[in-house]
Amino acid sequence: MSDNNFFVLSSGIKVPVIIETRRGIRNVTLRPKTNPNMEIHISKPYITSEKFVLNFLESKRRWVEYIFSKAPQKQTLKPNDTIEFLGKNVLLLHDENMRGNKYIDSDKMNLCIGGGLDMFERRVRDFIKNEFLESVKEIVKQAPKEFWPKKITLRDTTSRWGSCSSTGTISLSWRLAFAPYDVMRYVVCHEMAHRQHMDHSPEFWHAVSQLYGFGVERSKRWLVKNGGELHKYF
Repeated sequence: MSDNNFFVLSSGIKVPVIIETRRGIRNVTLRPKTNPNMEIHISKPYITSEKFVLNFLESKRRWVEYIFSKAPQKQTLKPNDTIEFLGKNVLLLHDENMRGNKYIDSDKMNLCIGGGLDMFERRVRDFIKNEFLESVKEIVKQAPKEFWPKKITLRDTTSRWGSCSSTGTISLSWRLAFAPYDVMRYVVCHEMAHRQHMDHSPEFWHAVSQLYGFGVERSKRWLVKNGGELHKYF
């Protein structure tokens, strides 16, 4: 693996280029990452030279520049900010003398974060992740049991919103908490459908529609168009 290269954007920003040699692959693959740090990950076959890889990267400059130009600017959260997650606009409050974090009203529109101010954002993030997991479990319960995952794990990925392993584990990007509820539900249903169909065959998409109902294509389009915005916090 090489990590001594940089790709210089037209803005002058130097993006680290990490090249990994992998056995069993035939082509060079580029994976620009914008979160949590700007990086370009490249996988190459054993026989492909690093010089060829860097020239290939340069040939894709317009696309790479576009990816990084669309990356959302990180927004810092602080007390009295309002943040939208799981379909709610929630006012963030802070009480350093309070232990833990909790909603302080019945409609869950005011969230009070306890502890020191230096841990404020981390505690907000952890609270949202826990709330997201509980929402996912509720969605799963509404599906027939043959679609239920054996395990649910949360990830923070930029290349995919969910996955389902052959062992029955569903992995989801917790940042779906910032998407509209129906979009989040679509991804959960998509991965549950893989419990019966480990492909994207017509039978798979039929299962997705059965689990989700009308609007699958609308949710897919929303993610393609707006998915980058789900990474603007933390």
